[in-house]
Amino acid sequence: MPKQIQKSQKLRNNEYYDTQKLFDGLYEQSLKGEFFTNLMKIIGSEDNIRLAYRNIRNNGGSNTAGVDGYTIEDVRKLSESEFIEKVKFKLKWYKPKAVRRVEIEKYPGSGKYRPLGIPTIEDRIVQQCILQVLEPICEAKFHDKSYGFRPNRSCENALAQANSYMYAGKLHFVVDVDIKGFFDNVDHSKLIKQIWTLGIRDKKLISIIKEMLKAPIKMPSGEIVYPTKGTPQGGILSPLLSNIVLNELDWWVQSQWVEIPTEHEYSCKDSKMNMLKKHTKLKEMYIVRYADDFKIFCRSYAVAERVFHAVRQWLKERLRLDISEEKSKITNLRKQYTEFLGIKMKVRKKGKKYVSTSHMTDKAIKKVTRNLILQVGAVQTAKDRKDRYAQVQKYNSMVMGVHNYYSMAVLVSQDCARIARQVNCVMKNRLGKDLKSRKQIERMKKRKKRKGRNYAETKIIINRSIVERYGSSEQLRFLDGFAIAPVGYSKMRVLMKKAQVVNKYTHEGRGKIHKMLKMDLSVVRQLLEAPSHDESIQFIDNRISRYVAQNGKCYITGKLLQYDEIYCHHKTSKKRDDSYGNLVVIHRDIHKLIHANNQKEIIYYFGKYGEYINLEKLNKLRKAINNYEIKENVLDNSNAK
Repeated sequence: MPKQIQKSQKLRNNEYYDTQKLFDGLYEQSLKGEFFTNLMKIIGSEDNIRLAYRNIRNNGGSNTAGVDGYTIEDVRKLSESEFIEKVKFKLKWYKPKAVRRVEIEKYPGSGKYRPLGIPTIEDRIVQQCILQVLEPICEAKFHDKSYGFRPNRSCENALAQANSYMYAGKLHFVVDVDIKGFFDNVDHSKLIKQIWTLGIRDKKLISIIKEMLKAPIKMPSGEIVYPTKGTPQGGILSPLLSNIVLNELDWWVQSQWVEIPTEHEYSCKDSKMNMLKKHTKLKEMYIVRYADDFKIFCRSYAVAERVFHAVRQWLKERLRLDISEEKSKITNLRKQYTEFLGIKMKVRKKGKKYVSTSHMTDKAIKKVTRNLILQVGAVQTAKDRKDRYAQVQKYNSMVMGVHNYYSMAVLVSQDCARIARQVNCVMKNRLGKDLKSRKQIERMKKRKKRKGRNYAETKIIINRSIVERYGSSEQLRFLDGFAIAPVGYSKMRVLMKKAQVVNKYTHEGRGKIHKMLKMDLSVVRQLLEAPSHDESIQFIDNRISRYVAQNGKCYITGKLLQYDEIYCHHKTSKKRDDSYGNLVVIHRDIHKLIHANNQKEIIYYFGKYGEYINLEKLNKLRKAINNYEIKENVLDNSNAK
């Protein structure tokens, strides 16, 4: 993991809503092999329902309507009590609405589409409530070399583990298995048995999951289809269910070699492995899995061939899944690349040993090149300077996204240079004379100064973050004063394996994820438990966000607030605008000062808080509600008094 791991927002949410201890307990019980027969009580608790709203409120998918046409915006209008009662009623008498099927093009111009199922916002909230409770139970049972859709695990961790097997483990033969239509072919009855085997034995919950799996699908044509197998891609619970299905595969591979029982107990795994290599003919095999994309590493072609046939047969007999014969194969990494998560990897001879090397996949290069060229076209056809800036910013974010992700490839600089040759050619043809290098910009500034004109730097470099990141590159260009990120300027980064201690559901593991919040979480709890005066669920949630973002301090005075001093102020007087941007946390007396128009009252509060008041911020809030501006001499009058 990186040296300084960014704070997990979902983990912080657990702490705000005081659910972390509960989830820790579920994780510990699951580790001990205990059964869970009364989970619906936890799933339907008020804290868990509030937490579900907070976790999905800013999810991009929450703004996409299901068959009923409702989105998260409609939920935000409900009062907290209305929202909680609706979810509780839904859980009590659960019957899912139809899932809206849409076809999403994999990338512009590909002609290939991925089916997505969009549940209604009510069903998504119910799924989130269930996910929060099932996740700690399942995490205790999941295999360590599974990385997809799990907390504190990433593509980088999966690629780092694969790289470790190739380089340090000297495992140069890999079994590539592609499961044919995995998400559409999951066997429902087998999945329910696997959930039961994990210790999840709440019959009410099991019946709800069954209903979710059988939810009717409304096709783009309007036809209603009733599925008998599969988990719809797009559902909040689907990634967890897919991991439950393939967790059995992970442990089966583990049992064939790493965890195979022996008569003698070995204190060191390496000693056990050496013994197995010398005295047995067992298949040496190690799995790395990210969702339904997995690889099994072997030491020889003969073993890889046996593993390939064994895995194909096991998937068919145990999970009732078929593999794609065209896409599944055995790869000799000394001669060919194997593709994993958008990166293609192999080993090459260096002296007397083999070292690993990697590139972006050809498919990824083609996709990135196409998307950037299309965005250059959007920059060219921008209707005005403001729109051009927006399109340049979008282009820059696309470039940075490519650099952030594909820097995991050793030879990413070569790949980005290849992309840049095509993109820069198109950019030069379409934007031509308007493009300027940094040297040209500097010469222009000097010419303007010699003529006595002020050439404002802000006009030249508006998006400074791009200049700060790519400033040392000669490939940096400017368009109408906007910096354009150079796609050809990229460096590889060292892949980091997941640290064993990192765990969202243990005290020690969380200590590695983030430092404790610098505020009293008991105040957050008091805010959550405060009586609701018909406030919306959006207001209740955003009040917490504002309090945390301000580190528990008043926006105007900067002083720490006690619970009874906190007031959440609406910046504008628009009715029901409880959005995050329209709220600010202040002292109750300062709220009175914002609305005060009596001179004596203003002088009184300045006399009480004057030395701490930020007059500029105060006047900004007063102006927003059409109140007059307070002059600086008020502070002198209050001091004199």
